[in-house]
Amino acid sequence: MSILSNWLQQPQSVWLRRAVFQVHLWTGIGLAVYILVISVTGSILVFRSELLMQFTADTIFVEPQDERLNDDAIREAALVAYPDYRVVQSFEGRELNQAVEVWLENDGDRRQRLFDPFTGEDLGNSVPPGIHFMSWTLDLHDNLLYGRTGRTINGVAGILFTALVLTGFIIWWPGLRSWPRSLYVQVRTNWKRFNWSLHSAVGFWSILILLIWGVSGIYLVFPNPFSAAADWIEPLNTETFDLRTVDTLLAWLARLHFGRFAGMPVKVLYAVIGLVPPLLFVTGGIMWWNRVLRKSGAASGVTPK
Repeated sequence: MSILSNWLQQPQSVWLRRAVFQVHLWTGIGLAVYILVISVTGSILVFRSELLMQFTADTIFVEPQDERLNDDAIREAALVAYPDYRVVQSFEGRELNQAVEVWLENDGDRRQRLFDPFTGEDLGNSVPPGIHFMSWTLDLHDNLLYGRTGRTINGVAGILFTALVLTGFIIWWPGLRSWPRSLYVQVRTNWKRFNWSLHSAVGFWSILILLIWGVSGIYLVFPNPFSAAADWIEPLNTETFDLRTVDTLLAWLARLHFGRFAGMPVKVLYAVIGLVPPLLFVTGGIMWWNRVLRKSGAASGVTPK
């Protein structure tokens, strides 16, 4: 009987499946922190537009006075408030009593402040904390807060995450006779069986979107191989430059990554599914602890706590 036939009938007896399990196990352990960070930030960024609108501050107006400071005087007031900084730029509002925004820098540290155009008083940050948080979250999700290097690491991690999803499907397959039982969570059973069925069922029903996230994440970091494959599959017509089917597919690959192509119900669904990878890691970690660490500790006379 071939390896494929054995895998279809009795996958647990196939040595290749055991090898794939080791790849799945150690890839999951290696990506644990990464999965948590990317999943949580991704679920937040699904609502990026709504949160930015919520966090955007209202225009600040002040009580008008007899004489308004000119641009040089406002810049001087900013330097008095921040003597170690230099003024990069200032922005006056459309209304005379609208606060003036001043950008200051000192060795790469930028501050964006609002100043009273009549008194020169520092009125606070021009960018609300919520906007800073969203920018930080986006940078963490896209670049791991490490610029181009972080973005490259993100792409490599996307490759490993895709491998984690594919190996998970191979391991999920329980055999022709047993596969229907792996489609749902078994509630009326002991906690070990419940945990296993939760990991198995959630992994199966979310595999498509997880695979899309993994592949699209690779595409967003390393687009050139995808573009080259698209040109090979459907060469560009240099006379008409008509939109190709492969171009539409690549555009949708990016749209499907972010989940901002439809209304609020889809966004909520994306945010919820975005928390599936951490759930799979936790349930998988419990299985590993119970099957490997606990048995190893019992064999050595030490029971893990």
